[in-house]
Amino acid sequence: MDDEFPGTGPIMGDDGKARPPWAAHDPLLRDYYDTEWGMPVRDERGMYERLCLEGFQVGLSWRLILSKREALRAAFHGFDPDKVAAMEGIEHLLDDATLIRNHRKLSAVVTNARATLALREEGTHLGELVWSFQPSETPEPVFAEDVPTQSEESVALARELKRHGFTFVGPVTMYALMESTGILDTNLVGTWRRGASGVWS
Repeated sequence: MDDEFPGTGPIMGDDGKARPPWAAHDPLLRDYYDTEWGMPVRDERGMYERLCLEGFQVGLSWRLILSKREALRAAFHGFDPDKVAAMEGIEHLLDDATLIRNHRKLSAVVTNARATLALREEGTHLGELVWSFQPSETPEPVFAEDVPTQSEESVALARELKRHGFTFVGPVTMYALMESTGILDTNLVGTWRRGASGVWS
């Protein structure tokens, strides 16, 4: 998200809190940054939803995904992997303008639900698997352009998820997932959320 603002640092809001450029102005993105982005997500259902949303974002803006999040939740049973895995098809969703009408991305939600259940049958769950790729150190970016787009761990995570049947889980997408779920702290140094999750503080 930050690559839209290369070379820029934190921006001070009218509330006295510094935020990265991508979250500094738009109310929807600002609220997401303040209340959710980068906070630890460890449970299966929560991680499954985030993985699916990151998949929807490929080639699109995160703001668009957030604006359609509630519609996607309604279409996919609140991202309950058990209920989504039982869906027989997604063709009925292709005419719904409130959704991301991309057949491959919509189908991936069902595919990834079934892969999530298969993981569970193997004795683990999606949250545990993703967190097992947490690196020993986290980046300390000063400017937006300093934030990496992938890492050795995100490459390995993408490979492992694909091995388990997941789709739309490339290294860049998985790096974004690791950022959004608190596995990494890529908040710019000086922003009010830096270290706020407690994982890297």
